[in-house]
Amino acid sequence: MNSTQGGTGGAGHTGPVVRRGVPRGCEEQVAALYWEAFGRKLAPALGPPAQGRAFIAAHLRHDRGVAALAGDRVVAVAGYRLGGHGLTGGGVRDVLSAYGPLRGLPRLAVLTLFERTPAEGELVMDGIAVEAAHRGTGIGSMLLREIAAIAAESGCRRVRLDVIDVNPRARALYERHGFTATHTEHTPYLRRLLGFGAVTTMHRPVTAADATAAREA
Repeated sequence: MNSTQGGTGGAGHTGPVVRRGVPRGCEEQVAALYWEAFGRKLAPALGPPAQGRAFIAAHLRHDRGVAALAGDRVVAVAGYRLGGHGLTGGGVRDVLSAYGPLRGLPRLAVLTLFERTPAEGELVMDGIAVEAAHRGTGIGSMLLREIAAIAAESGCRRVRLDVIDVNPRARALYERHGFTATHTEHTPYLRRLLGFGAVTTMHRPVTAADATAAREA
């Protein structure tokens, strides 16, 4: 299992370890991180919060994430979609089973708004969620570098992600790591429902350095 260790300052003191895959037994931790980061957007489809977190935990695809662990606790996670699978799963039957037909059908309609199918040669990121106490420590950068290495290892030519207009901090992080905006879709009709009014698609080419990092990992 590939892993990278990051420092958090101080002699002899090391920070969380970044590794590929979500460890078994950490599903609820990952679901809590995801809900904290994206709960405003996910609530119309998967709320209330307790039920939404339970749904995410029950349908995680463990091999479609990169996690940062402090001891045995996941403090950050980045999900990605590749080969028809993403970190957060659950199909039509799962939603209808969890929420019932009457509540489930409108939720499925909302979930379709979040679907992002990778093009050929493309890895699509599902977003980064970092525990509040570990923000600003470089973990997001470490996760992005590992995602890029996975893309190179998988033969992808580029990484794609979407960032919403109310998250400028995330966009700034992505820009520092070579992502450029290619298209912005304005969705003012979603602002009241989901909390944002525009989504920007960003691309980053997979480089020779990414391929080298993948080989050395």
